[in-house]
Amino acid sequence: MNTLPISALLPAQVVADFSDDTWWITIIKALLIVVFLIVSVIMALWVERRGLARMQTRPGPNVHGPWGLLQAIADAVKLLTKEDFWKAGVDKVTYLLAPLLAAFTAFMVYAVIPFGPNVKIGPISTPLQLADSEVAVLYILAITSLGVYGIILAGWSSNGTLPLLGSTRSAAQMISYELSMGLALLTVFVVSGSMSTSAIVEAQSPFWWGLALFPSFVIYAISMTGEVNRLPFDLPECEGEIVAGHMTEYSSMKFAWFFLAEYINMFNVSGVAVTMFLGGWRIPYGDTLLGGALHHGIFPVIWFVIKVWVVMFCLIWVRGTLVRVRYDQFMKFGWRRLMPIAFVWFTLVAVMRVVTHYDLVTTPQLWLGIAVVMLVILGLIWVWGARSDRRAAEEQARREAELRKPFDAFAGGYPVPPMPGQQLPPSPRAAYKPEEVTVGAEEGEAK
Repeated sequence: MNTLPISALLPAQVVADFSDDTWWITIIKALLIVVFLIVSVIMALWVERRGLARMQTRPGPNVHGPWGLLQAIADAVKLLTKEDFWKAGVDKVTYLLAPLLAAFTAFMVYAVIPFGPNVKIGPISTPLQLADSEVAVLYILAITSLGVYGIILAGWSSNGTLPLLGSTRSAAQMISYELSMGLALLTVFVVSGSMSTSAIVEAQSPFWWGLALFPSFVIYAISMTGEVNRLPFDLPECEGEIVAGHMTEYSSMKFAWFFLAEYINMFNVSGVAVTMFLGGWRIPYGDTLLGGALHHGIFPVIWFVIKVWVVMFCLIWVRGTLVRVRYDQFMKFGWRRLMPIAFVWFTLVAVMRVVTHYDLVTTPQLWLGIAVVMLVILGLIWVWGARSDRRAAEEQARREAELRKPFDAFAGGYPVPPMPGQQLPPSPRAAYKPEEVTVGAEEGEAK
């Protein structure tokens, strides 16, 4: 039996080599990341509007520039020249700081996302990545958690009920879905043996973790949609209930910073999904195809950008397809469905990792054990779902019975309208019959 030390399961070292990097190379990389994100947001606005228009059978932007390509530029000019104001009673310092905090944290995520391997620039070898560390993914989770403070501070400082409600929703939503997202990412740490983004990408050769850890990928995809407040989970800014949530009292460029942060966060979660589950800048068997040429030069950057845009388009597609859920349904799904499934799956992956590492069982025994465990889990889920459906049916029958009872609108001392399905008692006026008026003979003869 293999008895390798437990240290073999500890996080591996960073794969990217930054030994030749200088201060000016770091500045150039940072500027390129900022330019990439801003240009990507401009293109995302056009792609989303045109894509949603095609899904909903309407033209979309087609006036500003060819095929409406300059519509985002027109929006930016409008926001820059629009009157900037705020209502009385706001906490001005916090009110102005909140959108800047949201945008600043959004720009920082791509600092540890690898666009490609090490490349040669003359005598210098530098990775296509700004920075990396042994806890790079924890850095991403920390930065995204700080970003929600911009939303919370915006709602608190706006001196209004609806902005405060939107910011409270955002805080609860972030806590609920970041837990399931963290559990999904933990499975990647376990199988990769590292929390370094470059090491995780290197570990996905030749197969991606999105295939080997498909349940984790699905959990992350649902969680990332809730994390960026997009339909069907855009409840912090639900216009049908709270106007625009935390952005209700913002205008001009202050509103634009929130708008920019939302779309950059879409690229952030897409970039993390590609890095953690879709091989990053790698393609399957890219090290052997054409002598490894597809993993050199500009090709890794092209593969990475294509993957990010595919995930981005899926977010747009979901927005154009699904309707918004109720807030209670959303929170119940996160805590009572997504979290238990993510925890059970993480436990199963951890057990599989230890068992396979120490050769405690043979491969057929391992797959048999996995099948038994999955059948037991599916059975428990089926029993739990059947009991939940039965309780829901009993509750619905009880409510219908309550609605069939006679309804007294003045039972509480003041009139209240009936609920759907309830019937008011007959009105006393219904028994009143007015006396028939007899028309005189003269009038009748006159007619």
